[in-house]
Amino acid sequence: MTRFDTKIAVLLRDDLATWQRLNVTAFLVSGIASPSLLGEPYLDADDTRYLPMFGQPVLVFEGSPEVLTLAHQRALGRGMMMSIFTSELFATGNDVDNRAAVRAVPRDKLDLVGLAVHGQRNAVDKVLKGAALHR
Repeated sequence: MTRFDTKIAVLLRDDLATWQRLNVTAFLVSGIASPSLLGEPYLDADDTRYLPMFGQPVLVFEGSPEVLTLAHQRALGRGMMMSIFTSELFATGNDVDNRAAVRAVPRDKLDLVGLAVHGQRNAVDKVLKGAALHR
């Protein structure tokens, strides 16, 4: 098994409905996707070309609202960029309204339901302290 120096992780609030967990995860990983994280395009035996995906696993964790708040604070304290999803985004339907909903709330008042981060393994592990792998 390949051991990566970096980690891609998603942290979800543990009280979300299944559809919300899936929706939030999809949006969050789109926020951290970059060409440097993508592998090569896929080809099937007939040479049909498919889009590349992350070149390393994405680990999904869950935690209480308090764990999510602490993870957010730790990531900020370490200068790590992250994608976030707040509860208000369930009521919006487009990117403009999503960004406006986040912009309207001070950082320490965000009602976080998820975040995604990519960084050095040990830094991501410290950010996610207290979270459990999603079950």
